[in-house]
Amino acid sequence: MPAAIFLSPEDAEHAYYEALRAGDTDTLMDVWSEDEEIVCIHPSGPRHVGPAAVRTSWRQILAKGGLQLTVSHLQVAHNPLCAVHNVLEQIQVEAHPEARYAFVLATNVYLKEADGWRLVLHHASPAIGHEERSAQQSRAHRLH
Repeated sequence: MPAAIFLSPEDAEHAYYEALRAGDTDTLMDVWSEDEEIVCIHPSGPRHVGPAAVRTSWRQILAKGGLQLTVSHLQVAHNPLCAVHNVLEQIQVEAHPEARYAFVLATNVYLKEADGWRLVLHHASPAIGHEERSAQQSRAHRLH
């Protein structure tokens, strides 16, 4: 079965994050280019180069299921063949006794290939300072 065709970088990014939420490594890898030079860097992690290494890294991360995450603060730079998206990812890391989140700044680079837009770089790092702001906002909005 051929990989999906993404007509825009936004379509590819939507599919990417939906696959992360579903914990579906195969669908996630359909978004990635098959080029041996693709790169994925997880927060505080090593550089994974090539489809096999990127797939293995995501299989390990998604081994227990999908991620509960939201994406916001999209900033985009693009031209007809390349798009750079910088986003803030909010990932739930604990649900009980109270929800706790990790905040990650991610840069996703998409290239237009013969079969549509494909992800070629995902570089993520901890978003220092967002945890404190989120905790302050949560306390400010509590009614009790």
